[in-house]
Amino acid sequence: MRRRAVLLGALAVLGLGGSAAPEPWTVLREASTIEMSVRAFGGSHRGRFDDWRGDIAFDPDAPSRTSATVVVQTGSLKMNPAAVTGRAVGPAFLDARRYPVIRFELRSLEALGGERYSAHADVTMKGRTRPVTFPLDLRVTGDRAHLTGAFTLDRTDFGIGTTGAWNRMIGREVTVRVALQARRQ
Repeated sequence: MRRRAVLLGALAVLGLGGSAAPEPWTVLREASTIEMSVRAFGGSHRGRFDDWRGDIAFDPDAPSRTSATVVVQTGSLKMNPAAVTGRAVGPAFLDARRYPVIRFELRSLEALGGERYSAHADVTMKGRTRPVTFPLDLRVTGDRAHLTGAFTLDRTDFGIGTTGAWNRMIGREVTVRVALQARRQ
């Protein structure tokens, strides 16, 4: 077994055993945001998640092998206006007490040309996982990467706000906007 591992390692170093795993990148949280917006009561209401972490493995030469996991603490959502926050993270909507995390799993990036890509991912909220595909811009300069993208979810697919009067007053579509900066490790 050890002999096989040494042989595979040597082949990889020589470029004969397939390509190496994508490199890990560190998300620069202080320069990154995860935001959401939803139509309600005749206007748009925006929110921002303040507590989250992300792990990224990315090879600019092989974007299809990219993977990323972002774990968001559901209760860290801060809405504008602030009075909406308690209801948004409460039992009828995100239910942060019972479902403390939202999980985003990027499976791959498809190059569209230039700095444009199509992201293929899974989003898990309230114990339900749904696939999403969305466009994003990704610019790599030296050891830094800047990513921006947005996708729209139907909140009812995740069992969010599906009962009571609130269901009729709040739009079903929720737009999630992501702006991430990362550094090659």
